[in-house]
Amino acid sequence: MKERIIIIVLFLSIIVEPLSAEKLVNGTCPSSLRTFCYDGIIVPMWRPSTGITAGDKAARAIVYFSALMYLFLGVSIIADRFMAAIEVITSQEKEVIVRRKNGETQTISVRIWNETVSNLTLMALGSSAPEILLSVIEIIGKNFEAGDLGPGTIVGSAAFNLFVIIGVCIIVVPDGQIRRIKHLSVFFITSSWSLFAYLWMYLIIAVFTPGVVEVWEALLTFIFFPVIVICAYIADTKIFFKKFLKKKYRATALMKAANGDLELTNHTEEVTYSLTDGELLAEESEFDRHRMDYVDAIKEIRKRNPNIGMKELEELAQMEVLNKGPKSRAYYRMQATRQLTGSGNVIKKAKVERRMSFDDNRLTTETYPPHVQRFFFNPGHYTVMENVGTFPVTVTRVGGDMHAVVSVEYFTLDGTAVAEEDYEPVKGVLLFSAGETHKQIMITIIDDDIFEEDEHFTVHLRNLEVKHSKTKIEPVLVDPMVATIMVLDDDHSGVFQFEVTDLTVSESCEFAEVKVQRVSGCRGVVRLPYQTSEGTAKGGGKDFEDTVGYIEFQNDQTEFA
Repeated sequence: MKERIIIIVLFLSIIVEPLSAEKLVNGTCPSSLRTFCYDGIIVPMWRPSTGITAGDKAARAIVYFSALMYLFLGVSIIADRFMAAIEVITSQEKEVIVRRKNGETQTISVRIWNETVSNLTLMALGSSAPEILLSVIEIIGKNFEAGDLGPGTIVGSAAFNLFVIIGVCIIVVPDGQIRRIKHLSVFFITSSWSLFAYLWMYLIIAVFTPGVVEVWEALLTFIFFPVIVICAYIADTKIFFKKFLKKKYRATALMKAANGDLELTNHTEEVTYSLTDGELLAEESEFDRHRMDYVDAIKEIRKRNPNIGMKELEELAQMEVLNKGPKSRAYYRMQATRQLTGSGNVIKKAKVERRMSFDDNRLTTETYPPHVQRFFFNPGHYTVMENVGTFPVTVTRVGGDMHAVVSVEYFTLDGTAVAEEDYEPVKGVLLFSAGETHKQIMITIIDDDIFEEDEHFTVHLRNLEVKHSKTKIEPVLVDPMVATIMVLDDDHSGVFQFEVTDLTVSESCEFAEVKVQRVSGCRGVVRLPYQTSEGTAKGGGKDFEDTVGYIEFQNDQTEFA
């Protein structure tokens, strides 16, 4: 709504020039407030002829409103492109090679842009572009004299962000649930600066030099912007407190890289850090969280729709994981425009397509030193039925000297699936010979006739070793270095439904037979309760006899009547 109002005002007031009294009928607009009207530089003022009827007024209002809505949608689509570009810029990542104490190397993806900095700079620029342009256009059109719209629009927009948006965020929390501010220190800093901004604008317009903004005031105001960004960045990263606080791990260089504060050659940097057993880097923990979210999503979707196809199941699971993830201001702004124009949720569709297919960019070595050779699972998620038997899990290597001979160990690890009961555990070494880019690990799933929940287990890579190479190479493990195997149970107890949703019987019939079907599985004995309920027909013996009871499906039984 804020953007809509701003765009409408922008259209009505694009580079305006006051009209003299001679240009107006009787010197003023036909208003009880005697308000002076202005001609726009693109659209002049529509001067109505005298004595127009109510129908003419209504027709003119419809034309104006339609033109405004058309231009509003056009500007929104253009702004959508601008915000999409900002989203691409701020989502850039770089690879950081880390080395553990045992000498094992690993590559982790970190964001180049700090989230707080991007929200206060590029995201703010994109979301506030209409009011900024409005103020600039008006101040230039009025020979650098303050107008009615510029300062008021910026102050109004800031007030809307501070009060209305925060209020809405509080109101929309469902009853009985709680939400927490993720970065409370950053929120405190930005809120304090927002309140100071109102006081500062009042001082420079009404106190220091009333009605005039001098150069020193403008420069000092501009300097406040990087100051607030630096303060918010310090509050977010806590860089002044790291050496005083005990951390789970000490990786100053890596933490700077994660927050975009470390210049890396070719987006890659090697960092040595201490990591005790059982501890994870933040990026590793994030990867595990995403993996578990994916497993949970598959389970939930299977419960809601046991008859769903494998491909559709994976797509819906990816979509659900994306919905749970954090999103930027640009994401919500673009989604609002797309929903308004009926364009569909193209952002999520594109992300799902990228995640469901293998990312071709990983096959290139443009962002890696030529001696670095990466090993990972391709893909990182596998979803199979319990009766699949044996299937391959692929390990891929890219980059570096492909004539080198490198070995990598692999092993399986229980999740909810248990070795020897649900799958056959494997452990061994893959040997990549000269020229080989893919190797396969054969996994066997144990099929049974027992109904159980969908389960998962993982396959891990470790201990890379160069056996032979004529040139220097450095093998590293990159994500996904853990493959998640989701095993879908084919011994489902089934989904129960009536054969027909509407059944017509004659009143003279003594009984009406309703058939219940069992689909998408028929394992086990299942007891279902049933009862009749009134519609337009009344129970209690008036139109039908009330019936309550149970029906019992035996193992492999698919119908009951």
